[in-house]
Amino acid sequence: MFSICRQTHPATGIEHAVSCCFFNNEDVCLVTAGANIIKVFRLLPEGPTKEVNAAGQPIPPKMKLECLASYTLWGNVMSMASVRSPSSGRDLLLVSFKEAKLSVLQYDPQTNNLITLSMHYFEEDDMKGGWTTHPHIPWIRVDPEFRCAVMLLYGKKLAVLPFRKDITSEEGDPLEAKPFDDSKKNQPTQPIARAPTLASYVIVLKDLDEKIDNILDIQFLHGYYEPTLLLLYEPVRTFPGRTAVRNDTCAMAGVSLNMSARVHPVIWAIGGLPFDCLQAVPIQKPLGGCLIMAVNSLIYLNQSVPPYGVSLNSIATHTTNFPLRIQEGVCITLDGACVAALGEARLALSLRGGELYVLTLLSDSVRSVRSFHLDRAAASVLTAQMCVIEEDFLFLASRLGNSLLLRVTERENRMLFSVDKPLEATVDLTLTEAERESASREQQKETASDPAAKKRRLDTISDCVATNVIEISDKDELEVYGSDIRTSTQLTSYVFEVCDSLLNTCPLGAASMGEALAAGAARGVELVAGAGRAKNGALCVLQRSVRPLPVTAFHLPGCIDMWTVRGPGGGPVASAEVEAGGAPHAYLILTQEDSSMILQTGQEINEVDNSGFMTNAPTIFAGNLGNNKYMVQVTTTAIRLINNGALLQTLQLEWTGACGAAADPYVCVLSTCGRALVLALREFRAKDGMTARLAPTRQGVSARPPLVRAAPYRDLSGLFTAGLAAPQVKGEFTGKKGKDVKAEGFKPGAVYELNDEDELLYGGDQTPASMASIMLAEQSKNPGVPRRISRWWKKYLTEPKPTYWLFVVRNNGNLEIYSLPEMRLSFLVRDVCAGHRILADSLESVPIITNPVDEEELNTLAPNPEVEKLKELLVVGVGYKGTRVLMLMRFDDDQLMIYQAYRYPRGNLKMRFSRVPVSFPFGRRAAPPAAAADGRDAAVLRDNVRQLRYFSNVGGYNGVFVCGLTPYLLLLPARGELRVHPLAIDEAPVPTFAPFNNTNCPQGFLYFNAKSELRIAALPAHLSYDAPWPVRKVPLRMTPHFVTYHLESRTYCLVASAAAPAAAYYRFNGEDKERSSENKGDRFPYPMQERFCVSLFSPVSWEIIPNTRIEFDEWEHVTCLKNVSLSYEGTRSGLRGYIAIGTNYNYSEDITSRGRIIIYDIIDVVPEPGQPLTKNRFKELYAKEQKGPVTALTQVLGYLISAVGQKIYIWQLKDNDLVGVAFIDTQIYVHRMLAVKNLILVADVYKSISLLRYQAQHRTLSLVSRDFRSAQIYDMEFMVDNTSLGFLVSEADGNFALFMYQPQARESYGGQRLIRKCDYHLGQQVNAMFRIAARQPSPTTLPRRHVTMFATLDGGLGYVVPLSEKTYRRLLMLQNVINNYACHIAGLNPRAFRTYKPLRRGSGAAARGILDGDLVALFPSMPNAEKQDIAKKIGTKVEEIMADLYEIDRMTAHF
Repeated sequence: MFSICRQTHPATGIEHAVSCCFFNNEDVCLVTAGANIIKVFRLLPEGPTKEVNAAGQPIPPKMKLECLASYTLWGNVMSMASVRSPSSGRDLLLVSFKEAKLSVLQYDPQTNNLITLSMHYFEEDDMKGGWTTHPHIPWIRVDPEFRCAVMLLYGKKLAVLPFRKDITSEEGDPLEAKPFDDSKKNQPTQPIARAPTLASYVIVLKDLDEKIDNILDIQFLHGYYEPTLLLLYEPVRTFPGRTAVRNDTCAMAGVSLNMSARVHPVIWAIGGLPFDCLQAVPIQKPLGGCLIMAVNSLIYLNQSVPPYGVSLNSIATHTTNFPLRIQEGVCITLDGACVAALGEARLALSLRGGELYVLTLLSDSVRSVRSFHLDRAAASVLTAQMCVIEEDFLFLASRLGNSLLLRVTERENRMLFSVDKPLEATVDLTLTEAERESASREQQKETASDPAAKKRRLDTISDCVATNVIEISDKDELEVYGSDIRTSTQLTSYVFEVCDSLLNTCPLGAASMGEALAAGAARGVELVAGAGRAKNGALCVLQRSVRPLPVTAFHLPGCIDMWTVRGPGGGPVASAEVEAGGAPHAYLILTQEDSSMILQTGQEINEVDNSGFMTNAPTIFAGNLGNNKYMVQVTTTAIRLINNGALLQTLQLEWTGACGAAADPYVCVLSTCGRALVLALREFRAKDGMTARLAPTRQGVSARPPLVRAAPYRDLSGLFTAGLAAPQVKGEFTGKKGKDVKAEGFKPGAVYELNDEDELLYGGDQTPASMASIMLAEQSKNPGVPRRISRWWKKYLTEPKPTYWLFVVRNNGNLEIYSLPEMRLSFLVRDVCAGHRILADSLESVPIITNPVDEEELNTLAPNPEVEKLKELLVVGVGYKGTRVLMLMRFDDDQLMIYQAYRYPRGNLKMRFSRVPVSFPFGRRAAPPAAAADGRDAAVLRDNVRQLRYFSNVGGYNGVFVCGLTPYLLLLPARGELRVHPLAIDEAPVPTFAPFNNTNCPQGFLYFNAKSELRIAALPAHLSYDAPWPVRKVPLRMTPHFVTYHLESRTYCLVASAAAPAAAYYRFNGEDKERSSENKGDRFPYPMQERFCVSLFSPVSWEIIPNTRIEFDEWEHVTCLKNVSLSYEGTRSGLRGYIAIGTNYNYSEDITSRGRIIIYDIIDVVPEPGQPLTKNRFKELYAKEQKGPVTALTQVLGYLISAVGQKIYIWQLKDNDLVGVAFIDTQIYVHRMLAVKNLILVADVYKSISLLRYQAQHRTLSLVSRDFRSAQIYDMEFMVDNTSLGFLVSEADGNFALFMYQPQARESYGGQRLIRKCDYHLGQQVNAMFRIAARQPSPTTLPRRHVTMFATLDGGLGYVVPLSEKTYRRLLMLQNVINNYACHIAGLNPRAFRTYKPLRRGSGAAARGILDGDLVALFPSMPNAEKQDIAKKIGTKVEEIMADLYEIDRMTAHF
């Protein structure tokens, strides 16, 4: 059985996050990784802010995350770190992969992609030391001063990667320095860039110290002369049940790395740490040292001072002998906690339940920690990793919920008096007078008992205020003189505010298909899956296609094209509408073969005659100019300017117009003979108020060589103006950073705001008064926060001035960009239609020529054959404030190329275009060809109908609608990722589209469908379209376990659980169990107990139907939920759908497990008044305890079949009771069962799969065949290809295996053994699979196939679908060839990634046999030359490959 596997929804969980300067040294970005996807985000302010923090400094405004780049790798990211590298212009990214690979990556502006600087592979057999399973994660750790990085190999060795010394020098981007030609002949003279890394080498940990084994964590320490690595390890292991005998087993060692001599002495070691140590956290200077986090305790260690430890709960007191103090008022555990440094002595902790704590280390004057202060700040998402960005923002990366961006602000300063000098004054220099008084009042309260102390303290306060502030400006001086201000600790309480959240559908544990109910009628299928855990639990409703909500429809035959035009707003009512979502559309213009039809759209839609629009010629463009004040209409013969229904101007055209476009205030009309006319709107005052005229621009576009396409564009991104001066933010000082600044006590690298720049530039007196405030501002904050003074967010708040450009493609293949109105050539790309990955400016190397280029030179280029296929050119600004510039080019061979502009340090416009690899999920076909009856003019008209329609506000989104046989919505919302959503298949084809904002249909749209009906529709508002699939996430605040759709009642049945701490448990007392309750006091963390419930969920309102929730008993866990069709004997006959649930009572290992089988019927009842949804209820038919745990259920031939303990039973439902029919003994623990006809497929948690058969006439259940090897099965499903049946299995390591029953094959031992025919490594674990029939173009011809869909635990979705042998062979050759053309980011090979990875050796070689759909899908977005090349190597045509891919896309076009 040949098949292809493709992931259609990427993984959404985030497991790693680092902040680094990814694109250039100025802007700090957030880089996240989850599964095999790396994304880069930047922070954008929502709006200006006037807020200040406790120190009186400006706080950055709330930020949103915008995704600037996304990379898909052929391997899962195991660990990630960044290295500052100012000399190369941007930071390096270190990424490690399973089992021991390390890649050094960097962004490359020349290709707008990640390039691999070096690859390090440590997977040789002698590295593994004879082990075959490797649970250790290859952690990467980087020295804080960026001298080296280390990676842990197999838990036994360390790889050391030294960096060059000059990596941290401030030299700037080498690309910006010297100009060079991009042409081939000048290439060799370019200096070869040296790799940033030196030769790596390996340290064996046993050589450092015999005892080092079982590494728990490795970290670099701060403040050492040489890179010093701390190893936290457990030489001899123990576990909680043995702590009475062996408890303090952990130890730590500090290793100094001398990389030149390669000697590594252990300079510091401590043993006897608690057995439950988890991780080490290095503390920044001035304190230094490290914090050891154990499950129940926190210990601060430093080389020169005695350790200080606290117990966080009462368990720590009797499991360790390490000296611990009790931390008052706290009862927490740190397992699964994440940590990030907020300042030099403050850490943010996120516990496993999502609680956020701020931990402050309080120290005395000799820098030894005297106490910890834990402050519970907030409750948030269950966190996988934390990352601080720009000091004011905390990013919580989560795999189980939506990742959050938090703004951290300091609320107020509470003074805590130092431990050793309690009576000295502590004044916070940044407080205002009023705050000082209140502070002194608080001090009076504290010391009311000691009047003398009170008096002394008040005196010192006044002394302190009077002293000269500048004298104590230098932090080093403060320490030298041991001044009083140093010894106290400021306790800041923090406020965390949520700024943004990244949608995450991970982990998809259970999935079910159901009908999408819109307006009471079922429209297609949607997918409902349970995601998240505990308080982040949710149900995700996923639909692949956009299903418009119909408002109304008219039958209008003969229309070729249509436009909507906004009217000028009049009166206060209209202005309110403008606020709500733009001015309403006043007219609808429909183009017919030889005329135009004008409809006025208000409360109703009527045809009008005297609107000022021309009706006797077909319209080729209509739009608005002058801020929606004027309307312009372009027909094939003339141009008209209209204001409010009155004609202002008519321009007759000398040639026949072919197409037009507008970018306020410019209009561009292109003729059928290859000329262009550009007109500008001029407003002037007349007798009767304002009026306007269209006038051609002074400079025209030269018409030789002939133009093929032209598009005007109004730019707001500021990208096109980068050639001019960068805007300087007012009042910022940007001077030469260097020695002079240091001498005056400035921090180098900071940007200071000053009133008078001259004083700073030329010195003035040594410490100007204005500087004192700066010094103070610097000190009051944590040291090392120069970045906040620079107000780095200001540049995003400056409003860019719009600039105007004209994009022109000529028939010699050149793309030219002219600036309007000067009509100056600013950017030239040769051979633009070849689909190159990067469009570079050919003017980059030559200085710009002011006089026009010689005519002869341009004309020598012959017409380019590929340009003739170019049907349309569109340039739009989308995304945040229109800052993402997309150029779309549509060709008549079904190709749509999308290019995005990006900054590039060279050239006239300082930018380039890079191709966006976009894949159309349902395949792409252009519009149907012209009807045969058309005359020549109509054919030309149809040929020029725009299929790319920009819309500015449909349902709150802006983007491009792609018309044709396969209509799509292209969105690039504020999140910054390009989303491609197909329109529902039953709506296609859509020949034309227009946005429509109307009182009856706000923010809606119009389109024609196949039956030439004009439909008015809106986007369904209950889904979010800023996601890979349109999705709705319904929060449950419980863990969802199972969900299934009940067809008869059209509801979902949901099993979920909520956890609560429990103090009671059951113990075995000889013959029976007895309940006993423990009281361990306040400081004991009680275990959490899950309480299960089942409820009905309505797909109409997306909430749990009231009064349907049924709680299960305490300790009872639901193990399976199935919708089964049983034959009911008794009162009525026939099959009926029931909900069957299997449970188990989990008491303890001493008490025998027993479970129940529960069968519910969902019945209709009279709904309660006012609650129409309560018409469904559960009715319990059967609920009885079984002899063992019930672990799996399904139905076969109308019987119920259940796995109870080690046996499988078949039951018959008779008079509300189950009667046994047959049974069979099985393996260890059966957790999945599937049936088709009379075959039952059984999955064991350890012993792979078996195939059983039930024979009804003999009433026997027998084993047919099974897989002999042991494998951990997660889930399984059937693969149906016409008459052959396969068994697709997902395994624990992220593998797929396809088994078949072939008794005639030799290796099956006469059918006893199932044969593994194909296998594939997905890289993500799959816990939910289901089947749906493949879509057939015509039901008679093709064999019937089923698509097997899967949902992964990383939030991805995909399919496996059978193929015909011919298609498989062709695509297999394509896969082998394309492997050499595809970009292998980080040096990872797709073939190696997709090879089956067995749990242990010797379980047979990889069978392959499943194509990598993700790799094959790269083919359509490759450059044309490479496509031809690949097809030639295979010996086929590009069109045949494209047809195969299109067919696969259409077969799987579901949801």
